[in-house]
Amino acid sequence: MQRNGSGAAGFAERRVQGVGDDGADDRITIWIERRAGAVWAVGRAVGLDERADGAVHADDYVFEGFEMGDALEAANEALQADLDVSRDEGRPQSVEPFQERELLEPLERWFFGRSPR
Repeated sequence: MQRNGSGAAGFAERRVQGVGDDGADDRITIWIERRAGAVWAVGRAVGLDERADGAVHADDYVFEGFEMGDALEAANEALQADLDVSRDEGRPQSVEPFQERELLEPLERWFFGRSPR
């Protein structure tokens, strides 16, 4: 997610169609990014595409740490929680969980000096 010019590289993203408090549709974006200093971060934002500035905010992050496995776990927990709520609201959907392989491929490209995407 480089929407805020942080220099972080977005590696994987999922979107869930959620339901807001008012019953209107909400688009939830969950992503995994790699930051300088070998830090993995997981973000979760509602209506990210609708933000006037398009910026990711500090409180959008649900995880920051050094272990890729911990980032995957945090991202999949956030994803599953949103899918559960969506299902309970009568809007079941199928979204693939985050997988290690989808992080390893761009990570290897990043290590060799190329863009992750």
